[in-house]
Amino acid sequence: MPPAGTDRLRVVFLTHNYPRHAGDVAGGFLHPLALALVERGVDLRVVAPSDAGQGGEDVIDGIPVTRVRYASPSRERYAYTGTMTDAVRSPPGVVALLHLHTALRDGARAAARGADQVIVHAHWWIPAALAAPPELPMVVTCHGTDVRLLEKSGIARWLARPPLRRARVVTTVSSALAKTIEARAGVQLSPDAIQPMPVASLDRPRSVGGGGLVVLGRLTAQKRVTLAIDAWAMARAAGLRWPLTIVGDGPMRAQLEAHAQRVAPDGGITFRGAVAPSSVPSELAYADLLLMPAEQEGLGLSAAEALMQGVPVVACADGGGVLDVVKDGEGGRVVAPDAAALAGAMHAVSADDAARDAAWHAGREWRTHLSPAFVADRAMTWYQRALRGE
Repeated sequence: MPPAGTDRLRVVFLTHNYPRHAGDVAGGFLHPLALALVERGVDLRVVAPSDAGQGGEDVIDGIPVTRVRYASPSRERYAYTGTMTDAVRSPPGVVALLHLHTALRDGARAAARGADQVIVHAHWWIPAALAAPPELPMVVTCHGTDVRLLEKSGIARWLARPPLRRARVVTTVSSALAKTIEARAGVQLSPDAIQPMPVASLDRPRSVGGGGLVVLGRLTAQKRVTLAIDAWAMARAAGLRWPLTIVGDGPMRAQLEAHAQRVAPDGGITFRGAVAPSSVPSELAYADLLLMPAEQEGLGLSAAEALMQGVPVVACADGGGVLDVVKDGEGGRVVAPDAAALAGAMHAVSADDAARDAAWHAGREWRTHLSPAFVADRAMTWYQRALRGE
């Protein structure tokens, strides 16, 4: 039944990233929230871009999805790939973004039509919050890449301030991102607005170990997987016998595979490629350690998933939001972003008999805090606040 006061509330997820099919990685963390909101009686609709001409109406696990066309198929390449911000670097990309802005706005208006109560929940301020119809109440969630733009670009700050200040509620996934939004956009976030997106409700067995070191994430420069490979090679030279498994895909994969071959021509490094979110627990079920060398993470969801399975995590001191998850002595270690420090942390964890128990204990909180039910309940408070105009 719908919660009291919702009167069949309609929520429109407006986003440039939403799974294109069951099990898709792109925007996969939004889907568990959508499903949990439907369970609470919300009339949930998704408006997202077409991908290489694949637009139109779709339904994923009962969630209606409208994929709006915004360019020729060859130009519809900026969503779903982590390259949205690259569009501003070329005239054709700028044109595509302008058309996407219009298409998303028209799609949101169409999705809202006929509803007595409607909230647009824009995921990422660019392009979704920019495109959201100004006449509709809006909640904005910033996820990380969009917040990093505020640090780097005066133009981005100029563009972001109007929609973020117009939004009735602004949320983000970590305290590090909240501080940037407050400093760069002048928007204050309430404590309950710092909330990571959920993970799917899956069986997450406690790791039995024996599988060695795992790196889990998209293979981009920001993830600093080269640093992970170098640190592993240094630890291996000093006697660590854990193999290294790299789970993920991305634009740097070929470069990283070549580097791995140079560093370890006799093997020891395996590239698994991208896996569906539902397969992450099996990738962690035998892990001894998760290494997160990334800088300025929005949150570092894989770190929380590792702790939930009792896998210790080593992260870097400039890791941004991941420092909300990884705490020294609480199933993790935080070190300087250099190979020697990371290699030393690997050896320290391998020799620490209590590390796995500490990780399992730390993961208990995240099993609750990242459950779809918990996040959906919190989102419902945002929507009610937005409807009241607070």
